[in-house]
Amino acid sequence: MFIHNLDPVLFHLGPLEIRYYGLFFALGFIIAYFLLNYLVKKNEINLKKEDIADFLFYIAIGSIVGARLFYVVFYNFNFYLTNLTKIFYVWEGGLSFHGGLIGAIITGYFFCKKKNIDFYIMADITVIPLAFGLFLGRIGNFINGELVGRITNVPWCVQFKDFEGCRHPSQLYESAKNLFIFFFLFFINNKYHKKLKRGTLFWSFVILYSVLRFLIEFFRAPDEQLGFIIMGLTMGQLLNIVMFMVGVIFLYKILKK
Repeated sequence: MFIHNLDPVLFHLGPLEIRYYGLFFALGFIIAYFLLNYLVKKNEINLKKEDIADFLFYIAIGSIVGARLFYVVFYNFNFYLTNLTKIFYVWEGGLSFHGGLIGAIITGYFFCKKKNIDFYIMADITVIPLAFGLFLGRIGNFINGELVGRITNVPWCVQFKDFEGCRHPSQLYESAKNLFIFFFLFFINNKYHKKLKRGTLFWSFVILYSVLRFLIEFFRAPDEQLGFIIMGLTMGQLLNIVMFMVGVIFLYKILKK
């Protein structure tokens, strides 16, 4: 058993707190910038470094807005309905990956239209640094002691502050899942990028993420305000079922052409 007593604050700058989660978030975008530059060159995409910086700005705005709106609507609608100003308090937590992905797709699509680039060309390479960023983000969740797992008695269980019982470190399970997806996509792109049809990597990411996240949700505690929705499944699992079905349909269409 591990007793979680990690301080989520790295250091203070006067009244400001520099947290590990924020540091990982910033590091994720820095790594994404350099990794996208590498992938753009390798895949012979006609983009400048300034374009990649602009693209990441589009993605950042879209993912944050989408993640917040999705969380408000699907995870805690009644609360925010009576506390409208709280919708903008992003720093208090409450972001949905599924909404973030949809927001990033929308803003990424507009960027590609603006630059006259096929959407799938950018989507295929963007999911690679995205998976790595998610890997870092879940480590940040673990340090914060949030999104905890279900109660268990496995030898590696973690006793989180303010939570009853020893629990699965589901944040680390998800982190490992994202790292696996990163290496898988990176390898496939490096070895077969000239043979793959456009969109293959993107929808492969969607399918892989949805399947693995669905399985890991069995070890993660459901959201307190929602509990189990239907047939013992969480909201995250239901959204992943939809995500999987959409991914399979679009990948099938791409490979069939």
